Amino acid sequence: MSATRVLVVGGKAGIVRKAAALGLEVVHVQKPSAFDPDVVPYCAQLLLVDYQDVPTVTALVRALHEQRPFTRVFTQTEAAQAVAGHLTDTLGLPGNSERTTRLLHDKPALRALLNERGIGPVATLTRPTRAELRDFVKASGAAVLKPTMGSGSLGVRRIASVDEVDEAWAWREAFGLDDFMAEEWLVGEELSVETFSRAGSHTVVAVTGKETGQGVVELGHVVPAPLDDADRSAVEATVRALLDAVGFVDGPAHTELILTAAGPRVVESHSRRGGDRINDLVRLVHGVDLEEATYRLALDDDPPAQRRAPDGAAAIRFLVADPGTVTSVTGAAEAAAADGVVQVDVQVEPGDTVHELRWSEDRCGFVVVRAADPAAAVRLAGETAARIVIATEPAAAGHGYPVTLGALLDEVDEVLDPFAAATAEPSATAPR
Repeated sequence: MSATRVLVVGGKAGIVRKAAALGLEVVHVQKPSAFDPDVVPYCAQLLLVDYQDVPTVTALVRALHEQRPFTRVFTQTEAAQAVAGHLTDTLGLPGNSERTTRLLHDKPALRALLNERGIGPVATLTRPTRAELRDFVKASGAAVLKPTMGSGSLGVRRIASVDEVDEAWAWREAFGLDDFMAEEWLVGEELSVETFSRAGSHTVVAVTGKETGQGVVELGHVVPAPLDDADRSAVEATVRALLDAVGFVDGPAHTELILTAAGPRVVESHSRRGGDRINDLVRLVHGVDLEEATYRLALDDDPPAQRRAPDGAAAIRFLVADPGTVTSVTGAAEAAAADGVVQVDVQVEPGDTVHELRWSEDRCGFVVVRAADPAAAVRLAGETAARIVIATEPAAAGHGYPVTLGALLDEVDEVLDPFAAATAEPSATAPR
């Protein structure tokens, strides 16, 4: 009897390995720029093609499906979420539809749906003029400017008062942020909810606490978030309402919220497990690997992911440094040897350039720790990160680096909207 055949779009070798370890026959689609030879042993077939080229990948996948059908289309990569939904619909397979994945990818469309349903209403304005933005900030007191699509805090900027509108507008134009929106600035505890769904039934696996300092880029996470029962219930109810509203069916979702004085308010949601090693924190504390659970959807007799009581707490703290050229990195070995430290990963070395903290890709590494409770985990993560000193010196005059949205996306070989230039037939389920 042949193995269950699945399509896996994007993802690193370690994630693809989890599909092969379950006995699945993996056909892997990956961008040539992201190819890692380590993935080869886990693939029955490997297609090196830009999966954000929707017409090309659709034609190739359809031909492969006609030859030997796939059971499921999977992706655990943000850039491939909407494409995976499109392929799921195209092949007539179970899973989250193109409508669902594109709603989650399209921030104005998601916000409009939530506001219409009364799910934590948030004041918003899409593609405003400068005068409209000024009036919006004046009415809201503070606002956040961000792209209509994307993740990782890319292109997100806070406008603290109406006095900052002109400066923010000039930055937006220089950054090349043409497709943008403004929302009221939400004040409160930042959280994310990690869920797993099967046949439209949603299980809250974990709630994650977040730390951003005074900025918009996430600097740390802790699982479980320290919440009382009432707040946790309100947060979970909001997320379930969101998932029902977008028609979420199967697999993991990562929903970011702010617990305001008026109740939970959704920031954004994604049809994948959380990034930033949140899956590792969830696995350490709740014993659930959401990456593996995703692939288990292809196994008919496999039970759904269950909610499990936390076993202690785990936290991650990201490493940052002053912008410039790295001259030395010290303290990593000592940090890794400390009690409770699970992992230390320093991602820069002498000679590398550290940019100002524009988005998640500008962080310099991370530490992961375990402790008895959330407060202790956060404290240990901070102390461990502080042991690692990344020294820099200012970059030489004229030493430039990409400062536009297009340049940053080119660095990671991604586009925000893979359907913008697609000539494939639009799905009947796509949002309108």
